[in-house]
Parts: sequence; structure tokens; C-alpha cells
Amino acid sequence: MDTVLLYALGVVLFAVGIAVSIGLHEVGHLAPAKRFGVKVTQYFVGFGRTVFSVRRGETEYGLKAIPLGGYVKLVGMFPPHEGDDPTRVRKSNTGLFTQVVSDARSAEYELVEDKDLDRLFYKLPWWKKLVVMSGGPLVNLAIAFTLFGGVFMLHGVPEPTQTIAVVSQCVVPADAPDRECSADDPPTPAARAGLLPGDQIVGFNGTPVESWSDLTTLIRANTDGAARIEYVRDGELRTATTNTTVNAVVDLDDPRAVVQAGFLGVSPTTELVRQGPAFVVTQMGTYTWETIKALGQLPVRLYDVGKTVLGLQERDPDSPMSVVGAGRVAGEISSDHATPALDRFISLVMLLAGVNLFLGMFNFVPLLPLDGGHIAGALYEGLRRGWARLRGRPDPGYVDVARLLPLAYAMAMVLIVMSALLIYADIVAPVDLG
Repeated sequence: MDTVLLYALGVVLFAVGIAVSIGLHEVGHLAPAKRFGVKVTQYFVGFGRTVFSVRRGETEYGLKAIPLGGYVKLVGMFPPHEGDDPTRVRKSNTGLFTQVVSDARSAEYELVEDKDLDRLFYKLPWWKKLVVMSGGPLVNLAIAFTLFGGVFMLHGVPEPTQTIAVVSQCVVPADAPDRECSADDPPTPAARAGLLPGDQIVGFNGTPVESWSDLTTLIRANTDGAARIEYVRDGELRTATTNTTVNAVVDLDDPRAVVQAGFLGVSPTTELVRQGPAFVVTQMGTYTWETIKALGQLPVRLYDVGKTVLGLQERDPDSPMSVVGAGRVAGEISSDHATPALDRFISLVMLLAGVNLFLGMFNFVPLLPLDGGHIAGALYEGLRRGWARLRGRPDPGYVDVARLLPLAYAMAMVLIVMSALLIYADIVAPVDLG
């Protein structure tokens, strides 16, 4: 029963964290829009049926039943059709796509009064549009940066020490580290040398060892050669001799690959080391680049998830997950009794930070209905107007992103199908955390 309650607590905490992140994302749009004088009629977290709402001034604030997103209603997102009165948009057109665009324009001006004509979003200078539409995803990135930075700087990052935690008794391949030793498996060089957990290695073949990274480099370079190991046990400096062997080990540059290298057969203890701002910036840069690469590979990964759903292959541990899958991970983290409570909480914080990083970068994709589509429109407007000024040409006017609405609706359908696929996969073939 305790496990069930902890699982539920993890899911609830994660859901609350996501809801707060969504709310702050929308504040990232709301605050600059109001600052620039745009008429904002609604601010909601969630979709579907309204659970709660309250009106403050001209804006209605509230929660909806399905907490899978949110929105801010900025009046006048699309300019009127060229030559039309902005308050009297044409009601019908020939052609399906033309009608779709016209209907969207009509909806934009249902709440526009004469006094609001100077408060329409499309009339903002391009750089103000850029600020408003970038505000949401930038808030997600700020949340990720704050959460990751808080963990790295206040809690610390596990770093290996020179003290041995485990001495492997036999040589096994890197892809089967948990396999039991058999009579046919040779003993590891560390076992032959008599090394024990708690020994602190301070030298290898005459070279002083000041970190576990130094030792790893020396061992891997010592392929099937003599090894003289200096270590401290119970405060006494000792020396052991053995011969390292060659084994398949995890590649230091690519954890998913294995290489043949020198092998001793020891694992280090770890200790938490608090990091500084430089580490946070460097690590965030790495995480951001990895997220960008993951976004580029998303179509292929979704295809693989589809094959998993059809039973054609196993689910890749690195495959994308829906919010349902992430919630399940949160539950499993929270209910893992083998892990200290503080470490479980830190893992939940890291999970929420990772989700915010992905949401922020995903929303920068330059396609409607994502924020990146409007950001691209604002940048194009600024470039087009600037180029016209440089050439002494007339102002080309506002960029009409409404013309891209058919593509936006197609993209929205893709997002719905993608979400449905991932949710279904997370139910029938969840990612195995191992």
C-alpha cells in the first residue's frame, strides 16, 4: 500500500509541476503582450471544459479540465484581408483553404471594438511580436535552467573518486555487466591483484593518479600489459602487481557504443560535488544540443515507436515518451524504496527540468501552430521591412501568417496523431527503465 501511495504522489507532483510550467509558459506570452498594450481576453491553463474562471478587467483567467496545455487569447493575431475593413471581414469565400483563412480572420475580430483598433497584435512592431511569442518557450528554458542549476549548485553532481566500491570477480562483456560468473570466466586483473573495496588507488605504473578519470585513461591505454598499482588501505601505502586484460568496455565518448580497451575490473565510489555557474552553463549547452538533435531525429524515433506498437520490435529505452509515460516514470521514481528519499526528489526535479527543456526547444520549431511559427513570421516581417527601407522601396506591410493556417491545421493533426501514438505506446509498451 505504501508503494502505491508513493507512486501516486510522484504522479501528482509531476502533474502539478507540468501544470505550473504550462501556466508560467503562458505568462511568458501574457505579461509582454499586456505591457505592449495588446488586448488579451483569455488566459487559461488546460483545454476542454472550464473548471474555474474569474474575470479581472478585460481578461478572463481560469483552469480547464484537460491539463495538457494552455493558451492566451491575443486579439488581432491575423491582419484583415487586404482592402477589407478590419471590423467587417468577409464571411464566405470560394475554396476550402480560403474559407478556413477567412473564418479565422472573422473569429479574430469578434471581440474588437473601435477603441481596440490600435491594440491589435498584428499592429505591433516586429520586435515586439518577437518578444511576445518568444516569451513562452523562453520561460520553459528559464525553468529548466533554474531547476538544473539548483540541483547542480545546491545538491551537487555525483563524481567518481579514487576509492574502489566494487571489485569484479570475473571478466564479462560490457553488454552483460550483471551476469553471474561461471567456471569458464577468467578472474579480473583486480581480483588477481587482491584489491578490495575501500582501497584508494594513488598510482598506476609509476604515474600518480589524482582522479578516477586519470586512472581510467591509464588502464584503457594499458592493453594486456603489466600493471603496478599503488593504493592506500587502512592508511598504509601498498603496491600490487598484475596484468590488465583487453575487454569490451563502454566508450567514454558514446555511452551506447563499446570499444576494446585495457580492463582492470574495479568500479569507483562516488561523492556529491557542488558545481559552479560555469558547469551549469556548459551542461545546459550540452543538454540543449542533445535536445536539438533529438528533435531532428523525432520522425525516425516516432516510426520506431510505431513498429513497437505493432509488435515488430522492442521499445528503445531512449525513445520519446508522452506526458503519460513521463508521469509513469515519476511514479516509479517516487516509489523506489531502494533509493533515499532526497535522491528520489532530486530525480523528480531533474525529470521536470528535462521536460521543460524539451517543451521550450520544441516550441521554437518554426511551424504553426507552435510559437516558432509566429516567431518566424515576426523575423520575416522585420527582415522584409528592413530590406525595403535599404532599397528605398515602400513599406511592404505586415506579414500575414493567416495564409499559413491550412499548414498549421495539418501540423496540428500531426501533433494530435503523434501524441495519441506515444500515449498508446506508453500504455501497451512502456519504456523499461531497467
